[in-house]
Amino acid sequence: MADSSSHTLVCSVIFLDIRGYSKLTVSEQLAVKREFNAMLASALEAVEQQDRILLDTGDGAAVTFLGPPEDALFVGLDMREHQQGMPVRMGINLGPVRLLNDLNGQLNIVGDGINVAQRIMDFSEPGQLLVSRSFYEVVSRLSKEYGALFKFEGQRDDKHQRAHEFYSVVAEAHSGLRTSETEIRLRTRRDFVAKVVDEVAITSGFSIEPPDPELEGQPANVFDAGTNLIISGYTERSVREALDKLVAEGATTTSPIARVNNKWLASCEHPKARVTACTVVDLGSSRIITGPTREAVAAKLNELAGLGYKPVRDVEAAGGVWTAVCETDR
Repeated sequence: MADSSSHTLVCSVIFLDIRGYSKLTVSEQLAVKREFNAMLASALEAVEQQDRILLDTGDGAAVTFLGPPEDALFVGLDMREHQQGMPVRMGINLGPVRLLNDLNGQLNIVGDGINVAQRIMDFSEPGQLLVSRSFYEVVSRLSKEYGALFKFEGQRDDKHQRAHEFYSVVAEAHSGLRTSETEIRLRTRRDFVAKVVDEVAITSGFSIEPPDPELEGQPANVFDAGTNLIISGYTERSVREALDKLVAEGATTTSPIARVNNKWLASCEHPKARVTACTVVDLGSSRIITGPTREAVAAKLNELAGLGYKPVRDVEAAGGVWTAVCETDR
């Protein structure tokens, strides 16, 4: 496999660990980790192996998803439902990662996307599933039902003094949402994707590796990741054709074409992202503004300034989402 370390992808990442693992005896660690691995393997059954990269962290695991961003949410919900008293902490983020080969020649993940997932996990308690603002901003907009799953918990600084805003996934949420909600999401985007990529196959995940080489001539798949579209295909040519058509529709390339396992991948800004309205979260005297572009957030910030709000954090990007904060004394 070609080295992909020079290429950046926007992916969802779930980081998990077992609270108190280091205090267990060796025999207890073996038993607990065996049970944890079995639960995680079961939760990942619905995600094709080529669509995820699993890293063993000793006291837990980190999983990067190359397909729809909500895959991380479903895996987290499944783990929460079946942990049976095991003190598992979980954090999810959507952000940039780089792919590279480690010393053993195995695919590894580095970058802010996985780092923030770990920081969000550090804020969680056993049995709690937390997500970053960037993950919330993307997934909550995929459907109204998704938006009702999250509760804003506030902002905390990590050990490096970096501030993170995060949300908890409400206790009523369950992993059975996977099939019905994914189908709804795909149907709402089918007409748009069909227009820009002729007869492209829209699925709930990347295609299974074709048993016949002749099937490699099929067109690339395009997946909606909120403000970004992820393109996947068996040949570089099919991905390039799909990416060129999206760019012609007004998209901007965010990750160049790269080889990952048996697939070619690329990502671009959603052509319609530039006209998406900003979201303003009311926190009493403060307002948190999020949007798909710097210009859109800056315009909303200026609008609120006219109502007496003063900026306290300038417009900045986090995981593909632009944010700003303002407040008032009134």
